[in-house]
Amino acid sequence: MTKAMVIGATGGTGAAITEELVRRGIDTIAFGRSRQKLEQFAGRLGNPAHLTLAVGDAMRPDDIASQAGGADVWFHCANVPYHEMASKLIPLGVSVMEAAERMAVRVVAIDGIYPYGRRQANPVTEEHPKQPHTRKGKVRLEYERMLFSKRWSRAKVLIARLPDYYGPTANEASYLGSTLEAIAAGKMAFYIGNMHTPREFIYLPDAAAMIVELAGKDFAYGQNWNIPGAGLIAGREMAKIAQSASGSVKPVIPLKKLGLSLLGIGLPVMKEVVEMLYLTEEPLTLSRDKYERLIGPVLATPFQEGIASTIKALQRK
Repeated sequence: MTKAMVIGATGGTGAAITEELVRRGIDTIAFGRSRQKLEQFAGRLGNPAHLTLAVGDAMRPDDIASQAGGADVWFHCANVPYHEMASKLIPLGVSVMEAAERMAVRVVAIDGIYPYGRRQANPVTEEHPKQPHTRKGKVRLEYERMLFSKRWSRAKVLIARLPDYYGPTANEASYLGSTLEAIAAGKMAFYIGNMHTPREFIYLPDAAAMIVELAGKDFAYGQNWNIPGAGLIAGREMAKIAQSASGSVKPVIPLKKLGLSLLGIGLPVMKEVVEMLYLTEEPLTLSRDKYERLIGPVLATPFQEGIASTIKALQRK
C-alpha cells in the first residue's frame, strides 16, 4: 500500500482508519461530503502534510474516481442511516465498486455481523453459515454478494467484519456512541438493549490498526475477515467504567422494544433498531483464529482503559 483513500473519512470507522494511516506516515486522501467536517477533522489531526482532503458524493462513481489521486487501496467506510439501508446500501457499494473497477484498485469494505443471523456456533468463524432472519441482515448479505460479484474483474475487495464498536470517533451510528457521549457530558444516558448480558465490543483504534495491517496483504483480498474485540462486557459494567471516568452520577437507562418503538414514532432510525435487539439477548462472538494465524496478534485494549480514554476524548471535544 503506497497511498490510501478513505471513503467516509469523517464517520466513526473512517475517522479511526484515517488517523491510523496518518500515524503510519501513509499518504492518505480523506474523502467526504462536507468540506467543513473534513477541515475540522484534519485540524484535530494537526493538518499533516501527507493528508489530502477530497470533497464528493460517494453515490457518484465519477466523484470518487476523480479524487482518487493514485491511491492503490480504498477503505470503504461510508454508510447509510438504518432506515435507508434497504434502498441505499447496495447502490452506495455499487458506486464505490464501479469507480474501483475503473481504476483497478483494492477495496477494503467495512461491515458488521448482521449477515450471520443467529449464531449456530460460538465463536463465529468466517465460514459460519450466513442465514440472516432480519431485513437488515438480508440486505447486508446481498451487499456481500455484490462486493464479491464476478462483474468486478479489475478491482479486488475484502470485507472486514466488526462487532459493535466504541471509541473517540464513534458517533450516533454506533449503539454505544450516543450513550458514551451523554455520560461524558454528565447527562442521563440511554443504552440500547439488555444491560445484563455480556457482549463483544471493539475499541475503534484497535480495529483501525488491525484493518490497516490486513489491507496491506495481497492474499487477504477476495475474502471475509473477522476483526474481533477485546472480549465480552455487559452494558452495566461499561456504564460504571464510563461514569467513573466522567464523574457523572446520572442514570443510564436501558432502551428495549417498547421504548425504541415509542421513540420510533418521531425518530425512524430508532424504530429500525428493534429487529436487531436479538443481538443484545443472544450475542455472538467473532473468532480470532484466522486473523491471528495469517495476519498477526489481535489488538485488545482492556475495556477499563479504552472506555476511560473514550470518555476523556469526548470531554475534550
